[in-house]
Amino acid sequence: MKRFPRSLSGRLSVTNVVILAVGLIAAACGSLFGTHAILVGEVDATVRQDRDTLAASPLSVTGLEGVCRLAESLGVSRDGSFARATRDESFVLLDAAGELRPTCPLFDGGDPRLARRIAAAVDDPAALADSGGITSVEAGGHHYRAAAARLDDGSYAIATTRYDGVRNAVRKLFVTEALFGALLLLLLAVVSSHAARRRLRPLEDMVETASAISEGDLSRRVGTAPPGGSEVEQLRDALNAMLHQVEGAMASREEAAARQRQFLADASHELRTPLATVLGYLQLYDKGILEADEADRALTRVAAEAERMSRLVDELLVLARLDQHPARDRAPVDLAVLVRDAAADLRAQQPQRPVTADAPAPAVVVGDEAQLRQVVGNLLANVRTHTPEDAACTLSAAASNGVAVLRIADTGPGMRPEDAARIFDRFFRADPGRARVAGGSGLGMSIVRAVVEAHDGEVALDTAPAAGMAVTIRLPRAASRLESSL
Repeated sequence: MKRFPRSLSGRLSVTNVVILAVGLIAAACGSLFGTHAILVGEVDATVRQDRDTLAASPLSVTGLEGVCRLAESLGVSRDGSFARATRDESFVLLDAAGELRPTCPLFDGGDPRLARRIAAAVDDPAALADSGGITSVEAGGHHYRAAAARLDDGSYAIATTRYDGVRNAVRKLFVTEALFGALLLLLLAVVSSHAARRRLRPLEDMVETASAISEGDLSRRVGTAPPGGSEVEQLRDALNAMLHQVEGAMASREEAAARQRQFLADASHELRTPLATVLGYLQLYDKGILEADEADRALTRVAAEAERMSRLVDELLVLARLDQHPARDRAPVDLAVLVRDAAADLRAQQPQRPVTADAPAPAVVVGDEAQLRQVVGNLLANVRTHTPEDAACTLSAAASNGVAVLRIADTGPGMRPEDAARIFDRFFRADPGRARVAGGSGLGMSIVRAVVEAHDGEVALDTAPAAGMAVTIRLPRAASRLESSL
């Protein structure tokens, strides 16, 4: 047993063919039955007219036999052409007992045996005459429509008309419609299959695209001009949008994994150096190799490296907390106050440095004050570490258009573009030629970006070699954040 097609195009084609086949069969049946009924009705009208003529005339079997003798005397019954002309219509005479009475070619069409066969085919002439109906009989290999009329003497005349032509016409019509229907179904199957494949081609493209993506080609997309209609276009657009998001998510995931691997490698490297120093000095001290003054210097170095590791661990913990819980205690924070406090601290730490604080009006944001102070502290730590003490530093805070802007600028040596592009990477240190003294752990600017992004803000860097550096932080104002939350 052949299976039903599994493909959607095959199912659509078969469904279309089946629907058309049912329609054609219904139309053919209606056409055949209608044609048969019309043609048989015409034959029945002729038979009924002959019967009514016989029934209405004052004739009897004896009178009809007299008509036959008259026809013979006139030579009509011996004319073969007359017999041939009347062979499709004939009359059969029966007496009151139902016995066949001999007739002439005027009534039997020149075939006496036909009269006997018709008389034998009609079972009950009396009932047929009384009912006034018309019946079908078969005699001599032909088919007739027959009706009976009762004559004045109680005998019966059966009027018949051959309707083989009707049957042949209906048969030829059936054959013609069957051939035409078969050709039409074949044509529909071919056209429907082609159209279904063409319309469903976008779905095949989607399957190929999905297969390519499952094999690793995340850049693959569905074609831009499918001929499948608006629904298929909507599906294509939705699928392409989903694939774009998937590609972006996978790229972000790979980038995050790469950053994590790099972070672990950098953290291991940063911790390995102070650990090696501490272990080395401790081993020398434990073996008693060091003199008294060398032992004191070794303990000093051990303490310094331990403090360095402690700061590194603290900064790593800060980054880890920001990654897991970026928003902690949120409250209104005035950036102008932070700027003035940070400027005072910088003046106290480096009295020779020109420091300017420009924060005349409040610039209030909603955030974690400790984290925001750490941001300002890290930026000023970069200024202290990487610029000369006579390089000017300007701190400012202002609010406009729903945004609070914090800016810290210096007139130091600046940075090269390739270094500026990586300044927010974890454990990144700029070119040693820029640094005045040894730098920190390389996590300060990473913490700055993490805190700013946790506060729904953005940080921008403006620098160039020998042109100083300016860091601009934009955060949503407190009023703006409250309005957006309503």
